[in-house]
Amino acid sequence: MISPVTRTVIVTGASSGLGFAIAQGFLQRGDNVVGNARTIERLQAAAEQLDWPENFFAVPGDIAEPATAERLFAQAIARFGSVDVLINNAGTFLPKPFTAYGTEDIDALIATNLKGFLYVTQEAARHMTAQKHGRIVTITASIALQSNAAAPALLPILIKGGLNQATRALALELAPHNVQVNAVAPGVIDTPLHNSDAHGFLSTLQPAGRLGQPQDIVDAVLYLSDAGYTTGVVLPVDGGMSTGKW
Repeated sequence: MISPVTRTVIVTGASSGLGFAIAQGFLQRGDNVVGNARTIERLQAAAEQLDWPENFFAVPGDIAEPATAERLFAQAIARFGSVDVLINNAGTFLPKPFTAYGTEDIDALIATNLKGFLYVTQEAARHMTAQKHGRIVTITASIALQSNAAAPALLPILIKGGLNQATRALALELAPHNVQVNAVAPGVIDTPLHNSDAHGFLSTLQPAGRLGQPQDIVDAVLYLSDAGYTTGVVLPVDGGMSTGKW
């Protein structure tokens, strides 16, 4: 469903992978997109590929920092008037045995996957509550719905699983203000996040027997950004990965 009005959408991690595809999906519908990534160089390269200079506005910065979240919303509102949708896409995935996680791994995953959700979502909740409408969609992970012994990843599961539960709790908190809060839980998607040499093994992790494509996630995000009576949902897009043992 195509939104009948132009909306302003913030996408974190917008310079590559799923974030780039999601930004492109909104731009193709005529929406304004405010993209965030760590550096302006990466965002400028993305803007050149997207070829929508008037609709795409770049705000660089570390999304784990409260100041970046504040700047994202301040500049988005100054440029486009309001923010209607937040897509919490920025994240990293680091699978390894539990005892192999070092302090640098832990700090990095907490910074991007947890703090990168918290501060910008707080800004979204303040703004959207005041304007009495909005959509928040967070990209989590299917493996946080059902773990797999063949792919140990306890720390991402810990954080992404927490975001799945946070989605439900925040949906209840913001429902009286006409703000819908949902999540998309991808399985293994064919993006630069995964080395192509591992695609054969990764294809065995879901009963569909193949990797998903970025457009599969874009379709789910667009649906949830439009849905007016859907909130508190964690939508798996994973080829059946989280349905059970096969």
